[in-house]
Amino acid sequence: MKNAAVVIMFYVFGQAALGQESMPAFTDTMMKDPALIELGRQVWDGQCRHCHGASAYPGKAPKLRSGYQPDFVYDRVTNGFRKMPAWQAVFDQRQRVGVTAYIMSDAFSP
Repeated sequence: MKNAAVVIMFYVFGQAALGQESMPAFTDTMMKDPALIELGRQVWDGQCRHCHGASAYPGKAPKLRSGYQPDFVYDRVTNGFRKMPAWQAVFDQRQRVGVTAYIMSDAFSP
């Protein structure tokens, strides 16, 4: 039992030391926070829209569509997928949560 506790503690603290984060809880309050949505818009305008925006070169990256869940968007932004790079080392967690909130918001305009 003691060994199991040590293994669990190593896993939890080891993940933090490796820069692994837990998935944020995407509450309604968070997803509607105007400051967070604005931060996300700034990240989108500065980085994401070049590949995913309406004016992006056709075929460069998928255009985003409605129907996504916040966890899905955050995971793709954080960890990347196929040719999309992971942005965890570039944007802090608040910025990645912000871009998720922006993409999920009524204000989103690719």
